[in-house]
Amino acid sequence: MAEEGREARAAAFGRWLLQERELRGLARQEVARLTKLAPGVIEALESGEAARMPPRAYLVGYLRAYAAAVGLDADDVVLRWQEAEGEEERAATPSRPRAAGIRVAAAVALLLAAALAAWLLAGRGPARPPAGRPGAAERAR
Repeated sequence: MAEEGREARAAAFGRWLLQERELRGLARQEVARLTKLAPGVIEALESGEAARMPPRAYLVGYLRAYAAAVGLDADDVVLRWQEAEGEEERAATPSRPRAAGIRVAAAVALLLAAALAAWLLAGRGPARPPAGRPGAAERAR
């Protein structure tokens, strides 16, 4: 039963995209040219049918490109799609904290790299010639 509701919301979302494009007097071919997406992809987005939709990894980017070409707010289009797909229920999954943890780890790594670079540039690092080998200054004498 929940699946049928989701399919109906997705179909309504597709119809909304189609209406917005037609209200602006744009042909599907024109949107395909502007977005550099295949006309079949545009048709799939406007159908709202799950079986015809592009893979999820590409879908948000496609929706943003479509929105820009048609003159819609990209964030609004993505939000409407997420609501149609029932994404608000998935937002509570543990993937959010993991993504935040990755960002924190990346920030720590960046800070460590910056500290190491500063230490090396300050002349305290292994930039000195090894012992027993004359440096450029000693060879010049």
